[in-house]
Amino acid sequence: MSLHTSSTSAVLAGARSASLSETDRLDASTDRSGYVSQSLPDGVVFAETTDDVVSTLRLATAHRTPIVTRGAGTGLAAGASARSGEVVLDVSRMNKILRIDPVEQLAVVEPGALNADLNAAVGEYGLFYAPDPASTSICSIGGNVATNAGGMRCAKYGVTRDAVLSLNVVLADGRQLRTGRETMKGVSGYDLNALIVGSEGTLGVVTEATLRLRPLPVATATVAAFFPDFATAAQAASAVIASRIQPSMLELIDGQTLEAIDMAMGTTYRSQGGAFLLAQTDGYGAHLEQDVLIEAIRPLATSIEKANDDEHAAELVTARREAIPCLEKLGRVSIGDIGVPRGRLAEVAVGLNDISERTGVRIYSVVHASDGNLHPMLVLNPEDSVTEGPAKVALGEMFYLAKSLGGTLTGEHGIGLLKRDWLLPELGEVSLDVMRSIKDAIDPHGLLNPGKAI
Repeated sequence: MSLHTSSTSAVLAGARSASLSETDRLDASTDRSGYVSQSLPDGVVFAETTDDVVSTLRLATAHRTPIVTRGAGTGLAAGASARSGEVVLDVSRMNKILRIDPVEQLAVVEPGALNADLNAAVGEYGLFYAPDPASTSICSIGGNVATNAGGMRCAKYGVTRDAVLSLNVVLADGRQLRTGRETMKGVSGYDLNALIVGSEGTLGVVTEATLRLRPLPVATATVAAFFPDFATAAQAASAVIASRIQPSMLELIDGQTLEAIDMAMGTTYRSQGGAFLLAQTDGYGAHLEQDVLIEAIRPLATSIEKANDDEHAAELVTARREAIPCLEKLGRVSIGDIGVPRGRLAEVAVGLNDISERTGVRIYSVVHASDGNLHPMLVLNPEDSVTEGPAKVALGEMFYLAKSLGGTLTGEHGIGLLKRDWLLPELGEVSLDVMRSIKDAIDPHGLLNPGKAI
C-alpha cells in the first residue's frame, strides 16, 4: 500500500510521544531474525497507556496508515520489522505488572513487561509463569502473546495460549475488545482469546494480559547427558518420551553449537561428546522420574551426570539459554523453527546434516526435544541474505523435511515475513481463505502489521 507523507505526519502529530529520528527508526526496522529491511519506517510512536494506543489506531484508520506493533524486538521471523510507508507502534514502555493475585494464581500485566521480571515478581508468592522462552530475560509478554511462544517448560506446562486467561485488545479502528475471563473455565461464545494469541499483531494490539500462574515445584532434579552425535541424542530424547514420564525440560544441543558455547563461555562441553541432552523433572516425584529418565537414555549415552545442587543445575540451563548469543559471535544468525512428531527427531538430525552439506550453509541446532520443536540456526556472513540465495534454499529445505515427517513450518516463532513462502503448502488454500476472511472482518483496511503472518 502506498502512503502519502501527510497521512504519516497526521498520525505522528497526534501521538503524545513520537519520533522521526533515524536512530529510532533504524532500531524499529528489524528484530533478532537476521532480516534486514530495505527501508526505514516513517516514524515511531512510543505508547505509554492504552489511551495512547487507542488514539494512534484511530488516527491510523482515519488516514489509512499501516501500523507495525513492536515490543522488545526479540522476534525471530521478522514479524515486527517495519519499512517505508509504515509507522511503528512501540509498546515497550507499557511494562507494568498491574496486579498479582496469589489466591487465584493469576497476574495482570502490560505488554511490555518482560517475562523474567514477571517471574521475579510472582516468585515472591511461591508462583511462576510457565512459558519460558530461552530469551526470557529480554522478551516481553506482548511478544510472547503475538507468537504464542513456548520455551523450555512447554511440554509439561503448555505454551502461551495455555497461560493466557484474558486480554484487552485495541482493534484497528480504536475499539477495545475484551477476550476471555479470569475464571479457569468458560466457553461462552467463540474463543477470541485463542484467536488473538499467535496472530502476530495482525488482528489487534494487546494492551493488557491476564495470565495464569502455577505453584513453584517443591523439588527439581537435573540430568546432563552426552552422546556420540546429534542423531543418537535425538534417539535418546525419543526414548524419554516413550518412557511415559513428563519431564519439565528436555533440551538437546548439537556438537557444533556446543563448540560455539565453549568458545564464548569458556566451558568444555564439546570435549565430552558430540551432542548434549539437558533434562529436568520436577514436583514431588522429581527424583523418581529422574531415575526412569536415566534408565531410558543409559543405553545410548556416553556419560550421564546428575546436577549436584541448584547452582550446578543453573549453570547447565544457562548454557542452553546462551546458545543463540554464543552463535551471534560467529556471524549473523537466522533461526529456524520447525516441529516434528517427537519420535522422528533422529530423522530430522540426519536430514539437517544433509541440507547443510548440499547448500553449504552452516547449521547449528538446539531442540525442545520434549515437544519435537527444533531450532536449526543458520550462521551467515554479515553480507549474506536471509531472503535469497543459499540461506533461503536451506530454510525451504528445512520446512519440506519437517513436512515430509508430518511436521510444521513453525513451532513458536511465527511466520512473520521470513516464512510466508511456505505457508500455503502447509495450510492449504481453504485454511488461508478462512484466515484472510477473519483478517478482513477485523481489520478491513489491512492496516495492522501488513504482509505478515498470512
